[in-house]
Amino acid sequence: MYDIETRQRALALVDQGRSLSSVSKETGISRYALRSWQTRIEPRARPASACCRCGPVPRPPDDPAAYAYLLGLYLGDGCVSRQPSGTYALRIACADAWPGLITACRDAMKSVRPENSVCVVQKAGCVSVAGTSRHWACLFPQHGPGKKHEREISLEPWQQQIVNTHPWAFVRGLVHSDGCRITNWATRPVRGRPKRYEYPRYFFTNKSADIRRLYTDTLDRLGVSWKQANAQNVSVARKASVALMDTHIGPKY
Repeated sequence: MYDIETRQRALALVDQGRSLSSVSKETGISRYALRSWQTRIEPRARPASACCRCGPVPRPPDDPAAYAYLLGLYLGDGCVSRQPSGTYALRIACADAWPGLITACRDAMKSVRPENSVCVVQKAGCVSVAGTSRHWACLFPQHGPGKKHEREISLEPWQQQIVNTHPWAFVRGLVHSDGCRITNWATRPVRGRPKRYEYPRYFFTNKSADIRRLYTDTLDRLGVSWKQANAQNVSVARKASVALMDTHIGPKY
């Protein structure tokens, strides 16, 4: 939102006889905004948006499934940072290769905080899906200084209840952020000769032992078999478990 001084300076340029286009190019302010300020220069007061968590009676988000998915995305490739204005920015990094993921991330962010705008900022090889709100810190109490894998990550009871109710949405968010579905291959001897065979497999990779534990604990409740592939990777390779993951998650797109 532009302050009143900025609006007055921009309109002063227009009053000099300059076109809206030239003033817009110089100031970076849209022609639509300049035109609207000619009718009303005072900023319209924006009603305060209610927060489900910091109100008198805290409650879960109105769309808990979208929140569970967004929570998984945040724990994987997201961050919450405080802005100079006092608001918080939630940013989720999404690879350019998965436009469906970018759309799903935007939709979830908008569903959780419909009062706030969501934008996509292009970066090298990826985009940052971002939204600002005074209440992201309320919704993601895991935020804090430093990297997530260097501090303790645990869910609040109300978050755990949402994950228990919408476990697949949570797992989908984690896999979409820090996981993948690949076709693995191996060889085995058949009649004395090596034979190659292929099979699908899910991987989840995260440096945080706490976040990996949240993932595997949820898989346990869903009846999905997994194993620790190495220090940072969790693998799902059993045929029945992969089929279950395919039913509810599938490859990124």
